[in-house]
Amino acid sequence: MSILPPVTPTPVQHRTKLTRGLARWLVAAAVAAIALGSVPVKAERDLPLPRFVSLRTNEVNLRAGPGVRYPIEWVMVRRGMPVEVLAHYDTWRKIRDHQGVEGWVHQQGLTGRRSALVAGAIRALHRRADRGSPVIATLEPGVLLQLSECKAGWCRAEVEGRRGWIAAAEIWGVYPGEEFE
Repeated sequence: MSILPPVTPTPVQHRTKLTRGLARWLVAAAVAAIALGSVPVKAERDLPLPRFVSLRTNEVNLRAGPGVRYPIEWVMVRRGMPVEVLAHYDTWRKIRDHQGVEGWVHQQGLTGRRSALVAGAIRALHRRADRGSPVIATLEPGVLLQLSECKAGWCRAEVEGRRGWIAAAEIWGVYPGEEFE
C-alpha cells in the first residue's frame, strides 16, 4: 500500500483584512489567554529548547513577533504537523517548520503530541524495528505520521490506521539519537 501526502503540505500566506469586530474579539481573546495561560507557562519553561511539538488545530496563525499586535505572516493549515520550538516569550512560542519557515504562535495552538513528516524519498513502514522485517506500507515524502515512541534509531508510527516502525533518520520531527515513550 502506498500512502500519499495531502494536497497542501505547506503553510498558506494569509491575506485577509481584520474587521473591527474581529480585531476587538482577538484582543479580548488574547487578554483572556494571557490571564488563563499564565500558570502553565512556568511549568513549560522547564522543557528543553529546542524541542518538537505539533500543531493543535487546522489553522494556526504564524506571526512576525510574540503577540497579537504583530502581523500574521502565514497560516499553518495542517493539524498535527510537527514544528520545532526554538524560543519562549510569555505565552508565545517561536517555531520553525520542516521548510525552515519561522514565526511566533500562541501556546494554545500547539500540543505536546509527537508527529513527524516522511523526509526525502519514498520510505518503508516496517512491522518491526528492523529493515529486514515485512513492509506494511510505502510512504511518500510529506506524509504525516503520529509517533508513539522512538528508541534505538527507530520510531513507532501510525498513519491511516496502520502501525509500524520507521527509521528515525528517514523522518523530520525527531532529533538524532532522541528517545521517548
